Amino acid sequence: MNANDHRSELRTRLWNETRENPGPEGRAITYESAVLEQYRLCVEMADRVSARRGLTNSFFLTLNTGIFTLVAAFAKAPSQDTVWWLAIPLAAILGQCFAWFYLVRSYRLLNSAKYQVVGALEERLPASPFWKAEWWALGEGTDRARYWPLSHIEQWIPILFALAYTSGFLATALT
Repeated sequence: MNANDHRSELRTRLWNETRENPGPEGRAITYESAVLEQYRLCVEMADRVSARRGLTNSFFLTLNTGIFTLVAAFAKAPSQDTVWWLAIPLAAILGQCFAWFYLVRSYRLLNSAKYQVVGALEERLPASPFWKAEWWALGEGTDRARYWPLSHIEQWIPILFALAYTSGFLATALT
């Protein structure tokens, strides 16, 4: 499915038939008010996902910094007979790096979908500050001179930690 077909399908799934909806006390809620309220809710939920992604990154960054600190402070060269036992904690550490990578990826995909919905909602508002204006001003995430999406950069951090752990293990095992 190409991008235009995807956007068209998103619009089809997003919009219901236009009609006045009764409010909590029987008052009519205008269509525009309902769209604006749903837009606010979608933007707030996208912001919350970004905040959770930030907390996840803080947790894993703190965890991995702590691991590096402990290894540096208390490590001593193991004997050749016991060095391969280090593969067990290495597997656990690499597993958490893998989980971190996929959590960040999942948050990125979730936010991407949320902002596509925000963009579709903005089509019914008088202005499109995010979808048509801000995103365009940032080169729509493709012009690295203007903007490099943080979610793409942050996915490299768990990979770099995993490479550092693997390199440290190999350096210890092969000496």
